[in-house]
Amino acid sequence: MMVIEITTDMIRLGQMLKVCGIAENGGAAKAMILDGLVTVNGEVTLQRGKQIVPGDIVRVMDEEILVQRETV
Repeated sequence: MMVIEITTDMIRLGQMLKVCGIAENGGAAKAMILDGLVTVNGEVTLQRGKQIVPGDIVRVMDEEILVQRETV
């Protein structure tokens, strides 16, 4: 499982996919999401702008990503 740390209270799903390297750009992230390839906490989401918060688990095909708050 991949872990990404964010410095804010949330990150948008499309942005998160780019930050962690799953999507090369916003268009690729949008396509993955609209094709139903992305789940958040076990549920398929079609919202590119969905807010992802620490503790959420995002799954794209075979990759799971845990979002955590960055520790100082």
